[in-house]
Parts: sequence; structure tokens; C-alpha cells
Amino acid sequence: MPLRVAVQMDPLDTLNIAGDSSFALMLSAQQRGASLYHYDVGSLTLDADDRLIAHANPVTVQRVQGDHFTMGETQRIDLGRDIDVVLMRQDPPFHMGYITATHLLERIEGETLVVNNPVSVRNAPEKVMVLDYRHFMPPTLVTRSVDEVRRFQREHGAVVVKPIHGNGGKAIFRVSADGDNLSALFEVFNQTWPEPHMVQPFLPEVAQGDKRIVLVDGEVAGAINRKPGEGEFRSNLAVGGSAEATTLTPREEEICAEMGPRLKELGLIFVGIDVIGGQWLTEINVTSPTGIVAIDRYNGTDTPGMIWDAIEARLA
Repeated sequence: MPLRVAVQMDPLDTLNIAGDSSFALMLSAQQRGASLYHYDVGSLTLDADDRLIAHANPVTVQRVQGDHFTMGETQRIDLGRDIDVVLMRQDPPFHMGYITATHLLERIEGETLVVNNPVSVRNAPEKVMVLDYRHFMPPTLVTRSVDEVRRFQREHGAVVVKPIHGNGGKAIFRVSADGDNLSALFEVFNQTWPEPHMVQPFLPEVAQGDKRIVLVDGEVAGAINRKPGEGEFRSNLAVGGSAEATTLTPREEEICAEMGPRLKELGLIFVGIDVIGGQWLTEINVTSPTGIVAIDRYNGTDTPGMIWDAIEARLA
């Protein structure tokens, strides 16, 4: 039977289909004969009978920017009874609304496969799960205290400060070794975010690139190296970085081999990890990973197909 797939994501008319991983997954599923539905996370309803409902639109997609989807009339669908797979693909930030959606999706466990597993997503935000692998990370501080950062700087010099639940390279700042503007920066961070913030030494190796490695059900599917744009130290494609073909270093292979079995066990089918300079693990992306279009462009692979193979294997 063809799969019935519901995609929980941002509005389709906002997508840049040339590089969007969610669109690539939808197109791949459609090519396999799947029926696609799109819904916004805000439409989720847990009704009085404990059924999880979404107000969703049947959708077809095609690789024509600006004319890349056709949407049907809104339907009230039971995500447990009417759908085989839910792709949880709305962009972070990871906040209480995101967390609540994982609680709701958890209630259809045993009826519908949610990718990635909502319990594991809830317990593994990008810059928190990675702390389980400190032996692969640069020295890392998690704090709201300026005094703790100054103490950290005395040992490590220039640092990078980032919101612990940020995404896409947004609001990442470099603070020089003399700590200029650190107090002002922390005033803004502490007023903007209730969580502690992540502080790491500035790694000059970032000029060589920040590698995105994609794992599918615990196995390496491919990688790209993302290099910062002119006048930038951030390499995220979303903030102007550029991609290039790459291979894994022995250290990166070691990182993937250690974490792969755990990702598979946790039901984290589609994961992107970030490694700087071939050795420094900085993030484990499980909420809405990206990068598969660029990986396939450089490597001639079919990462969406690998992901659907893994999903179908789990369903079987």
C-alpha cells in the first residue's frame, strides 16, 4: 500500500526548493507513490476522545520554483488512524510550543511513525545532546554568568557565544580575548532568552569550514564542507556560507561510529552533525536537519531515498 505521509512544517510558499531538505523528502516520497498532506503545527488538536487531529491539506509537489506545489482543500485528519508517517519538519526555535507538539505527537506512538521520534527530539535539542560527547567537543561552558565567561576567557582567549536553542547560525557572536562588549552582550542575551547560553573558544579552524555530516538511522549518508562567506566566521548556508565536496577524517569517522548506534536506538532517523576543522564536534541536529540537497549534488547520492528506505524498514 502506498504510504500516507503528513508533513508538519512551515508554509510551503516560503521554501527555497533549490536547497530545502523538507521539500526533497516530500518529492522523494511522492515519487514512491505516497500521498502527501501538509499541516501547520498550530492546527494540532487533541480532541475529547484523545485522538490527535490536524487540519491538513493534500498536496502535490514539483521542482519548479514559484510553482512548486498544488494544495487541495483542508481536511480534518486523525494522525493516528489516517496517516502512516508524520515528518516533524517545522523549523526551530526549540521552545515550549515545540516541546508541547512533541508531547502531542508522542500520543500516536504505536499507530503512526513520527520522524524523528518526538520523545528523543524533546530530550535532545541540538546544543544539549552534544554535551554527552564532550570528549569530541572543544571546551564548552553553559552559563548565564558574565563572571564565569571571563574566567573561561582567561584560559581560552577569544570566545564564541550562542543561544543554546538557536538555529541556522543566528545570534552567534565572537568576543575578543580582551572581553570588549561582553557585559553588554550578556545583558542582551539574558533579556532575550531565559535559558543559559553556550560559550566555546573561537576556533580559527572554522576558516577551513564547518562540516555537516548526515546520518540516516545511525549510518553515514554523506557530508559537505561549509565555508564562511566574505567577512564572516559563521559558515551556515542560511547566513551566506558556501558548500563544497568533502570526505570524512579519521576523527569524524570515529565520532560517527560512536554515536550512530545510539541515534538508531533513539529513533533519530535523520540527523545532521557539525564538525569544525575535522575534529571538533559542535552540534547534533535532530529537530529539522538540513543539508541533504547539497550533499547529493556533490556526491551523486540519493539521501532522501535512503531516509525513506529507513522509514519503510521501520514500518515493516
